[in-house]
Amino acid sequence: MSFKEKVIYQIYPKSFLDTNQDGVGDLAGIKQKLPYLQQLGVDMIWLNPVYVSPQKDNGYDIADYKSVNPLFGSMEGLEELIFAAQELKIDIMFDMVLNHVSTEHIWFQKALAGEKKYQDYFILRDQPTDWVSKFGGNAWAPFGDTGNYYLHLFDKTQADLNWRNPELREELYEVVRFWMDKGVKGFRFDVINLIGKDEELKDCAENDGKPAYTDRPINHEYLRDLNQATYGADSEIITVGEMSATSIPECILYTKPERHELNMTFNFHHLKVDYVDGKKWTQMPFDFTRLKELFHTWGTQMSEENGWNALFWNNHDQPRALNRFVDVDNYRVEGAKMLASAIHLNRGTPYIYMGEEIGMVDPDFTSMDQYVDVESLNAYQEMLDTGKSEVDAFEIVKAKSRDNSRTPMQWSSEKYSGFSTVNPWISVGKTANEINVAKELQEGSIFSYYQKLIRLRKDYPLIAEGSYEAFLPDHPQIYGYLRRLGKQSLLVINNFFPQETTIEIPDEFLTGKILINNYEDEVIDKNIQLKPYQSIAIYCD
Repeated sequence: MSFKEKVIYQIYPKSFLDTNQDGVGDLAGIKQKLPYLQQLGVDMIWLNPVYVSPQKDNGYDIADYKSVNPLFGSMEGLEELIFAAQELKIDIMFDMVLNHVSTEHIWFQKALAGEKKYQDYFILRDQPTDWVSKFGGNAWAPFGDTGNYYLHLFDKTQADLNWRNPELREELYEVVRFWMDKGVKGFRFDVINLIGKDEELKDCAENDGKPAYTDRPINHEYLRDLNQATYGADSEIITVGEMSATSIPECILYTKPERHELNMTFNFHHLKVDYVDGKKWTQMPFDFTRLKELFHTWGTQMSEENGWNALFWNNHDQPRALNRFVDVDNYRVEGAKMLASAIHLNRGTPYIYMGEEIGMVDPDFTSMDQYVDVESLNAYQEMLDTGKSEVDAFEIVKAKSRDNSRTPMQWSSEKYSGFSTVNPWISVGKTANEINVAKELQEGSIFSYYQKLIRLRKDYPLIAEGSYEAFLPDHPQIYGYLRRLGKQSLLVINNFFPQETTIEIPDEFLTGKILINNYEDEVIDKNIQLKPYQSIAIYCD
């Protein structure tokens, strides 16, 4: 089965299931729930980092690439998980953080101790540039008492690696081969388009310095080298690159098969349509026109140039999509199904984030004391420092924090949502009694809708392989598209609003069949009145 037919499920291990009752999810919990994931029908599980880490950035600050954090279990436990998943025809995708390491990593410690070899593993300068860290503040920190500074595009405990050093690159390739030997069949490369910094680092006030380190031409050389040295010879391995502030032309280059870089890319432009002037820590209703324009532009151009998108609404770095794009108080179920249809029938590989398949929503925290994410805490303080009131700053954090998606998986209405028997590392969402797996499987309809979408991708090559064309691009409520493969066609229509609207169906689809519909009506008329958040897909051949 090609990566185009597969559906990938993301697990944030810390919050999935706690089996040893320490308040933190673990590998044994993931293994225990494999039958649930098999029931859903997914093909691969992407795990957020489970390496040894001081957890300053929830595991994206790696202190040892070839070990398992005791917080989650043991290497033996991980091997058992990989084997048990494979027995159920589910593969494991690992998160590879190759742009930076924790300052507790032995490489950084040896560099601090004065070893020249390891000092060249990092980006050291005697004068900092004006670049801004993605977590706020300057992107440079003092390198011990040497008088030099090291680059950290993220937290100051995450030192950027110097990919211009061939020895460093070989060390990282060996990390990838190590996990391939363990049976890992997928790699998600964290902010991989930032590894190729300019050789001469200069002040670059434009866009916080991003043009000097984002999507540089050498990045493609590094990825081809990585491909050739590791996963390139194994056609079963799936690779996806997380691309920060990227562009369509770059993602075409990253994913064109003949270039031998990556299978697919994540981009985040569609999840910035509720940012005022492109700034995350702001609030506004989502801009539907912009959202649709982005989907159509990316869909069409990637289709025409044979690039490939990773499709998603939710992940560990984003608030829950239902809170951003849907009237959750009145249409949570319909909205959840509509959002699912919009990407699962699309051209690209769909990703499901844990809890999405039961319609989980933001936790509705009531105090800053409940937030633990370093980015959120920094942003809150920065907003206060620039004059925002505590009330206004809190409301923005509540809407935009990464912790919104990191709360424990809601398994049941038991205490702590069936995630643990002790107080979890982060508070459980307020809706756990109403929105949980046990209740959903017993009486809900979102989970079964996801099951059907996953089956359709397997049953209809058109969904996995077909082209992409915009449908009704100027309609104020509809995000629609056409998929075509040979004589087969699929029309997908999604109403993104709680108001009804009427559209005209092209004649070629009047004799087609409805593949999926999140409402009960099953009649195809020339004029269809779409209900709030209705999604309908019509197939003809």
